[in-house]
Amino acid sequence: MNPAVNGRRPEQPSASPVSGPFRTVALDRFPAAVGEFLAAPGRAPVPVPVDGRADLSDGVAAANGLYSAVRPPAPLDFGVVLGAGDLPGGVAELARPLAREWLDEKELDDDAGFHDRYPGTLVVVGCYDRMNLSPVRALLLATYRGPEHALTLLSGRDGASVAWNVAKQYARPGAGVEALGLFTDTDRPPHLAGVKVFDDRDFERADIQAEILGTRWRRVVFQGHGKDDSVNLGEFTICGLNPAVPAVPGLLGPRCAYGLPCYKPEDKLVPLHRVEAVELVLSACNSGPLADLALYDPKYQLLLNALDGPARTVVSAVSVHDSDRPENVAWMRAALSGADSVDTLNASLAGSHPYPAFMRFGMPGEPDDAPPAPAPSDHRPDPLVLTTGRRLTALLASELLPHHHALRPRLARLARKVDQWVARPTHSADRSPQEIRASLTADLQSLDHVIAEQVAENPENEIMNYPAHFGDRSSLDPHVREVTCHCGRPAQEFTRRGLLPHVLDTTCAVCMRCGDVTFRVPDAPALLAYADDEVGQGGVLEVRAALTASRPGPVRLGLFVPTYLREDTTVEPATVKVRVSHEQPRDVLFRVRFAEATAPQAYYFTVFAVQDLAVSTARRHFGVVPRRT
Repeated sequence: MNPAVNGRRPEQPSASPVSGPFRTVALDRFPAAVGEFLAAPGRAPVPVPVDGRADLSDGVAAANGLYSAVRPPAPLDFGVVLGAGDLPGGVAELARPLAREWLDEKELDDDAGFHDRYPGTLVVVGCYDRMNLSPVRALLLATYRGPEHALTLLSGRDGASVAWNVAKQYARPGAGVEALGLFTDTDRPPHLAGVKVFDDRDFERADIQAEILGTRWRRVVFQGHGKDDSVNLGEFTICGLNPAVPAVPGLLGPRCAYGLPCYKPEDKLVPLHRVEAVELVLSACNSGPLADLALYDPKYQLLLNALDGPARTVVSAVSVHDSDRPENVAWMRAALSGADSVDTLNASLAGSHPYPAFMRFGMPGEPDDAPPAPAPSDHRPDPLVLTTGRRLTALLASELLPHHHALRPRLARLARKVDQWVARPTHSADRSPQEIRASLTADLQSLDHVIAEQVAENPENEIMNYPAHFGDRSSLDPHVREVTCHCGRPAQEFTRRGLLPHVLDTTCAVCMRCGDVTFRVPDAPALLAYADDEVGQGGVLEVRAALTASRPGPVRLGLFVPTYLREDTTVEPATVKVRVSHEQPRDVLFRVRFAEATAPQAYYFTVFAVQDLAVSTARRHFGVVPRRT
């Protein structure tokens, strides 16, 4: 890989004046240079010691084309320097304006109780080998659902890298550095205006290496599978190797550490320290492990390679995470608005795992410029989506409906939609909850209409056998409620609990006179049917259906009589749609007209209500008596 990117040549490690916000200095001059810089902040370049690290000179040269101004960042509440004696003189002094109060590193010995003693934001400065499970883990976990404990790390593979990363916090991007980019090998997200998006299809037809290295990025995300040494982008690879850094004897390395060729095409490697970006987001599992959890020699680690380059902020994943479509969309919106990437990504993932997945190496955005941290998300789809999903599973997975049933194709199509609406990678990522609910309710109303018409036309439709079908695969819940039957007598209401995932619970009310008078499934409308006990031949039976719905919206109702009575009756209306309020009873009226020749005897009618794929029924007995002369 040519070390001169975009025609820029690496600067030599000796001190020399440069045009830009940074200047390289000899290590022994660094403390004095820091003093000079702090005495006139914003009017002198930030000093960077590069003795023995020619690769850092490359980073400084790139940064001088990326940043154009120097301004101290807003300080955090507290700061701690780890291993101050291992750092070059001047580093602690250069970091001092980054926190309002600096604490002794012994305060982190009780890392679990640190935030009880020092509530607020924290910056920790130190070499990478000090960024271990203790104390960083407890500090990081404290940020879960709590941005008020925001943690910032400033680190690097050695003292010079730490000094370089502290120095970068003073820089402000040039006016033309506005590009936002998302490169993902695991998603095909929507394209938001203002963000360059590349997915697996682009990796097959575009020179991704040239796109990445040929652009000055304000923020850029690399998302794909990998380890702490690489991120895969199709045949392209974000590479963590820094060839200027010696390997540590005895530590494990990737294939190239042992003279073997890379597992991916070497002409498609993208050296991470050559990427000119103000902020780099490494959205791969384990892209930035803590030092004592790392898989590979530091020579090959993505995080350290990124910190060697010009990036002021590096966002990396400390472990595994479920970052997918929701995080990509959230990040793009955050990048466009100026919101903090770590706060945004961790808030989006808060409902997926009980820990913050991403760490921030670099100071957070300016409080005056950045929107507030987003609220932690919870993966909680609309309850109506979940209720519909359970009912669809019961209707499709059970043998209640035969395979040739006319409803099955439409139910299957809706089930595929519901699956997408429930799945976290697609839930609320491409459509708002309001759009999802609107689409769902439209589908439900259409299907409810079809079900009601099918039942009215053929009351023996298989869907009406659900009480027996599900009840046979259920066990009795011992809890029994005393209720009043529509005949006015006491009744018992009880529930049978489904024994299999695709068997719905069923609730039944039984009266000693009327028998099993009502059936429904959970959260379905409740029905009672009121009518006179007798009607004369040729007369009209007035029926009042008392409907109570568990959610507001349209409900379709109908009434039918047994097969042996249908030729002698006319039901008005055959079906009707009403709109109900939440848990507010609504009366719906039906008329059953009887022929003059209707045989006098006992009969029954059934009122049914359909809402959200659930059918509720109420059965009422009555008698036809001879016409009075």
